[in-house]
Amino acid sequence: MSIFYEPNLYVRIVELENGPAPLPLANGFNTERAYRVLGLYTASETGEAYLILPNDREEMWFISNRHIRVKGILPETKLHVDYKNETN
Repeated sequence: MSIFYEPNLYVRIVELENGPAPLPLANGFNTERAYRVLGLYTASETGEAYLILPNDREEMWFISNRHIRVKGILPETKLHVDYKNETN
């Protein structure tokens, strides 16, 4: 199975209460930044995907897609982009 993702895709964290581990806000992510997607992993048995994201400490984490919302496709090369906490 192959999955394509947009190389300039940035996402924001919206942590689900009682969501799957790891919880991003407890592990170096915050709601005031957009994070560049570095990769994607999905097990063939489940519909859940894990996005590979760099946190604010430059650590790479596999974060469940259930904690993620799309920020946009941005013409950036940075690992994170600050933004005002918006609804989209």
